Amino acid sequence: MAEAAAIKISGLSKRYAGRSVLALSDLTLSVKPGEVYGFLGPNGAGKSTTIRLLLNFIQPTAGSAQILGQDIVAGSTLIKKSVGYLAGDVSLYPKMTGHEFLKYMAELQPPQNKSYAPELAGRFEADLKPRLRDLSKGNRQKIGIIQAFMHQPDILILDEPTAGLDPLKQEEFFKLIAETKARGGSVFFSSHNIAEVQRICDRVGFIREGKLIAEQVVADVAAAAARTFDINFVDDAPRAELKAVPGVKLEAGTGKAATIHMKGDLSPLFRVLARHNVSSINQREVDLEHEFLRFYKGDGK
Repeated sequence: MAEAAAIKISGLSKRYAGRSVLALSDLTLSVKPGEVYGFLGPNGAGKSTTIRLLLNFIQPTAGSAQILGQDIVAGSTLIKKSVGYLAGDVSLYPKMTGHEFLKYMAELQPPQNKSYAPELAGRFEADLKPRLRDLSKGNRQKIGIIQAFMHQPDILILDEPTAGLDPLKQEEFFKLIAETKARGGSVFFSSHNIAEVQRICDRVGFIREGKLIAEQVVADVAAAAARTFDINFVDDAPRAELKAVPGVKLEAGTGKAATIHMKGDLSPLFRVLARHNVSSINQREVDLEHEFLRFYKGDGK
């Protein structure tokens, strides 16, 4: 028997009053338990509208969605007990300190583990003493992340979660996502950052002009993408032989070094290399930016 979806969206649409064009059109997708799903698209594509609909902040024009089997409208109150949420533009109570804010949120929904919020504050080096209005964007973002995760919810819905974080805190956030996934939690988050999506997502959905134009399993995209090799030869690189290998694109150059991009079976490449003295070979980490940017530019349909 198939496992029930953590999030299931069916034909969800939204038209704002006074606008002729749908902000979201017939969106259908699902997120599995324990899955990290990245929702990518340019500004105005419909990412934040989708998140607001899922949380019942706005009402759908058509279609439906369920979170943990509960309808997003009829079961909104129950859903919110199992969801951690981070808004794209974090808006916190400006007169409260970080400590007061997290204490208030814990009183609204008591966390199972009372020591977890202080632990997260330590991991993110969040200063909880100043009033929230006096904090920088990055420091407010840290507190927003803490309040989203502190209850260890089954579902995380996050809108641009790493905005304003420095690289070290982004790494801590990635660890937090991995921990959530390991305990069976599901994550649905919007992003502009292709590198972070490649790093932490299981699947990615691409939205443009309110429509879902493609979904990709990140591992499958990586497997199909061109692999890049930096090869150094003892003698001059056999450039003509390398160019003749099926699927190889050879960067321009001379001398003993050669950089190639290759798709498909590697056997023909290694047969060529076996005929020559190779001093070193290095395979670069697959960069999916080129693959993903097709959907931003409009030629990924």
